[in-house]
Amino acid sequence: MSSVGGRVSRFPGLTLLGRRWNRSLTFGSLGSMHRSTEMEKSANTKSVAIDLGDTDRLSGVTPEPQPIMILGADLGGLPQSAQFLICCSGVFFFYLIYGYIQELIFKLEGFKPFGWYLTLIQFAFYTLFGVIELNIKTGSKRKIPLMLYAFLALLTVATMGLSNSSLGYLNYPTQVIFKCCKLIPVLIGGIIIQGKRYGVTDVLACLCMSVGLIFFTLADSSVSPTFSSYGVTLISLALCADAVIGNVQEKTMKQYASSNSEMVVYSYSIGFVYILLGQIVTGQLVPAFQFCLQYPMETYGYALVFSLTGFLGVNIVLTMVKSFGALITVTATTCRKALTIILSFVFFTKPFTMQYVWSGLIVLFGIYLNVASKNKSLHYTNLLVTIKNCIVRRHRTDQTFEQIV
Repeated sequence: MSSVGGRVSRFPGLTLLGRRWNRSLTFGSLGSMHRSTEMEKSANTKSVAIDLGDTDRLSGVTPEPQPIMILGADLGGLPQSAQFLICCSGVFFFYLIYGYIQELIFKLEGFKPFGWYLTLIQFAFYTLFGVIELNIKTGSKRKIPLMLYAFLALLTVATMGLSNSSLGYLNYPTQVIFKCCKLIPVLIGGIIIQGKRYGVTDVLACLCMSVGLIFFTLADSSVSPTFSSYGVTLISLALCADAVIGNVQEKTMKQYASSNSEMVVYSYSIGFVYILLGQIVTGQLVPAFQFCLQYPMETYGYALVFSLTGFLGVNIVLTMVKSFGALITVTATTCRKALTIILSFVFFTKPFTMQYVWSGLIVLFGIYLNVASKNKSLHYTNLLVTIKNCIVRRHRTDQTFEQIV
């Protein structure tokens, strides 16, 4: 027995069936839309679009706006394309200064063996800046487990320490070129760590950018052959760690909803302990400290500017990783590295060859493929809609013509 409209029904089964039927009528169109969306997703799994918001509009889903803070400014009210351009501009500005100061420090005679000590100073400044920023902000409670931070700190030490040390054995453009080759490991790391699937265009774009930059460094080696296999080993290990850390940071920050300040403070403070212990064990701490005391402005002074610009750049990169993903962030930083190489030839006199030009064109082609891949799904959907509208109009025109005749 059940109550229907104030009366008791003698057929509860039919009443329940009627309720289910009403629900199916109410949500039928919604379920159809959901199935259609799932079919569209499955049809596009072969090509990954580095989306800046268009895919959500196509699927009819309105995502909740996530605040993006850059140097204390909230960019949440701006379109995602404007947010991306502002982030890229910040990355270019701060890291171009960062690269210039880094090369300037290693131009100091006798400093090349102390790359790990420079990393130690850099990590100390990063920790200090991070603590100040974390205390200014509210809600500074740690969200990510310490064990994960210990692993992230190890990757950060490997990335920055090995990269800084490699400058003692490689030319600066050669070191930057090798770092640009992490596009392919990022794709592989995204597949292994996060289970992502990338299209052929994405892989081809990364290959073009990496191959073009490799030929760029071969040109540099031909005109200035100061090449060391040990330096290649150092930068290759830094490359592998750098490829992993972007995907691990993206997955961790999204899983625990942590802030950039928290990530910087814990990663670099734990990394500082790692490097300090390593310097003490290897006996490099005291000689490096005594050398830097002889040139305080060229070492500690430049290291302050070097660390400040690097810290601000790291915050913007972490924001991009969290908001736009590791692949598109690496693409932006790779373009920045290409510009850094050009400025390196401008500010620090080096020979020039035409191989720089055509290898740079290969990189530009890779960037074009990346942009085309990003908009591929949008263009494909618009094409299908256009074809469908043309067919409908043609069908209606034929029907009208038949009625007139």
